[in-house]
Amino acid sequence: PTISGFLHLGGLRTALYNYIFAKKHQGTFILRVEDTDQNRVVPGAAEGIEDMLDWAGIPPDESPGRGGPAGPYVQSLRLELYRRASTALLDSGAAYRCFCTPQRLELLRREALPSQQTPRYDNRCRHLTPTEVAQKLSQGLDFVVRFRLEKGVEPFQDLVYGWNKHEVAEVEGDPVILKGDGFPTYHLANVVDDHLMGITHVLRGTEWLASTSKHLLLYKAFGWEPPQFGHLPLLLNKDGGKLSKRQGDIFLERFARDGFLPEALLDIVTNCGSGFTEKQMGRTLEELISQFEVGRITTHSALLDLEALPEFNRVHLTRHIENQGLRQRLVKELQGLVELVYGDQQVDPDVLEKEYVERVLLLRKGHISLLKNLVSSDYSYLWVRPSVSRQQLQTISEEVDEIGKLVLGLMTRQAAALTVEELNKDLRSLQKQTRETKYSSMMQLLRLVLSGRQHGPSVAEMMVTLGAEEVCGRIHRALSS
Repeated sequence: PTISGFLHLGGLRTALYNYIFAKKHQGTFILRVEDTDQNRVVPGAAEGIEDMLDWAGIPPDESPGRGGPAGPYVQSLRLELYRRASTALLDSGAAYRCFCTPQRLELLRREALPSQQTPRYDNRCRHLTPTEVAQKLSQGLDFVVRFRLEKGVEPFQDLVYGWNKHEVAEVEGDPVILKGDGFPTYHLANVVDDHLMGITHVLRGTEWLASTSKHLLLYKAFGWEPPQFGHLPLLLNKDGGKLSKRQGDIFLERFARDGFLPEALLDIVTNCGSGFTEKQMGRTLEELISQFEVGRITTHSALLDLEALPEFNRVHLTRHIENQGLRQRLVKELQGLVELVYGDQQVDPDVLEKEYVERVLLLRKGHISLLKNLVSSDYSYLWVRPSVSRQQLQTISEEVDEIGKLVLGLMTRQAAALTVEELNKDLRSLQKQTRETKYSSMMQLLRLVLSGRQHGPSVAEMMVTLGAEEVCGRIHRALSS
């Protein structure tokens, strides 16, 4: 895939379809950095793209970072190859030098605007004689190299859109293929690189569909066999508008920083698109590869509903928690988050014990959509032991000691099989053994003892997550304070 700037969801989707296609056919997935438009080069973007593809679990086989047999994989390091290619086209007459000044081109553009025409170059320099060209070169005039567009393009079969052709010579002027600064335009660079790198298939965005006939004319002029092209329909937001790069909320770095799992992103961008036999939420990369068929990609735009992402993430997070190997990584990550968020609040070392953190994960799986939900204030009781005084508790009920003893007794009996349903029943029957404390007051009292807070998950849920030993410890501490 060819990507400029930082990796956003559209770029991720293009890379993902190429990766899946390559793996499906035991091929090679190649990442090439196109930096020939020097005004648009973003420092650090190329490395950022490779980092994000690695993060997403779809690393390229050959790339600027990994190297490979057809390098270099950065176009600004391949200028000599493009110069040679354009010289070959000049020699065969398929290309010509254009000496028109930027001022003249701007004038053509301005003249076209009032009549609602698309500005196009009038091919003036196409008709210069060899003598005129030699004369201009001897004067040291600047020039660009343009490619002669011929009428009568042959149709090509697109992997997604079927038979296609665009009579480019009728709607546009001859395109620049080598600029005055020696850098190629996309049209020349991608044709030369695809040929030299032995590319067999190109999956790219549908915005390039209209240029493909132009690229095929270039292949013909070189006498090269073109790769097969497949154009992917647009990725739009759910109301049909373009995904906005300006808001910065579609760049992969943001999703990684917010704690979304890469699998959830791969799942959602393929789920809103097409090309797969099934569309259920929760598919892994292996499943995507096995279900993929390029012929199933439709030409409808893919509408992406990012509001559904937390739900996708919840499903993938649940799968991670259930898998023993992946769960160990989550344990480490959660320990880090707890230290980060509660580090200055006297976190008890026991709380960071692997077994405890693992139990929290297993009990909360399916309830949380992001790992960081577990360090939100609702769950602070898991990580910080509350300091509650006996006096505070007595304002809720006089029967503090009795309730404490009843719950301690229950915990020792129930330690083996703590479930929320069972505990809810048991707590109801315990309340009947108090003299005058209402059920709601008893719950308020226990919630305060266990969490130091007035609000949060149900008391039974807290007890199950904390475990019998920790519940007893917190009750003893509160009673003896």
